[in-house]
Amino acid sequence: MFRELLDQIFSRHAKPSSRSQAKQRLKLILAHDRTTLSPEALQSMQQEILAVVSKYVELDAESLEFSLASEQGTTALIANLPIRRVRTLDPDPASQSSY
Repeated sequence: MFRELLDQIFSRHAKPSSRSQAKQRLKLILAHDRTTLSPEALQSMQQEILAVVSKYVELDAESLEFSLASEQGTTALIANLPIRRVRTLDPDPASQSSY
């Protein structure tokens, strides 16, 4: 499954077959069921991740992808976050807001 995951990540331009898309959706559903995260909690987690990452880089919002993958009892959140550019950080810590 690890090799399939790498193939999926690095061959994004290949048009997936409907069989492979259905298989991927089923894997996502199974992984989601094993995490016991509610859809709301998963959405909230994704928004928080995007907020933190966006402080440092500008993301391509139209190409963001989040997925869950399970292998041998372990579930992973996979985030594909295409970066448009790196943000310059303000060197003055007093001007930065904290959470």
